[in-house]
Amino acid sequence: MKGVLILDDEEEIRELLEYNLTKHGFTCFLASNGKEGLELLNEHKDKIDLVLLDVMMPIMDGIEVCEIIRKDPVYDGILICFLTARNEDYSQVAGLDAGADDYIAKPLKPKVLISRINALLRRNNGRFRTAELGDSELTVDRDKYVVTLKGESIHLPRKEFELLALLTSKPGNVFDREAILTSVWGVDIVVGDRTIDVHIRKLREKIGSHYIQTVKGVGYKYVDEKLN
Repeated sequence: MKGVLILDDEEEIRELLEYNLTKHGFTCFLASNGKEGLELLNEHKDKIDLVLLDVMMPIMDGIEVCEIIRKDPVYDGILICFLTARNEDYSQVAGLDAGADDYIAKPLKPKVLISRINALLRRNNGRFRTAELGDSELTVDRDKYVVTLKGESIHLPRKEFELLALLTSKPGNVFDREAILTSVWGVDIVVGDRTIDVHIRKLREKIGSHYIQTVKGVGYKYVDEKLN
């Protein structure tokens, strides 16, 4: 049984989510603000697989909650999905920037909600393995979910890690946008090119821009002079 932590300051939304998720076999934990949500997550972290959270909440907003979760290795493996107003581009981009795995637009449609959540959880299992990077200063350990650069560990949000794992699985190989979206986000999720670009930018900030090369009009590839 999968556990979902629901963070939303609207009681009606919490009840709607709890009703539909419980009906489909999920265990739900509810909180009306970010502070309360983090306390619940800490208490039940071994039972929670996914956090559903609104952007605008009292005491502590969703973006801050997401950033706190992503900075703490104890929560590695927990998925984060934002609930945003339809066409609210700022919230969607800010959420992805903070380390979210996906977002679902309000008003919520129960069937779509369950489908998206199940797709997220499916992609959390049986992911691809990374190739050995030989003498590279950058290593990606898929089993331990750890990235090391020049001997120093780097903590990456799940989607950034999966994207880097994909690119490093075939150094020098160009992955087009469709291949990246399918491998990292899955065929059930509709996201735009901006989603990929946001994650690429964040990766470059953390590991260095020279490792990921843009192939104009096509996609991206992992390059490392020490592997040539």
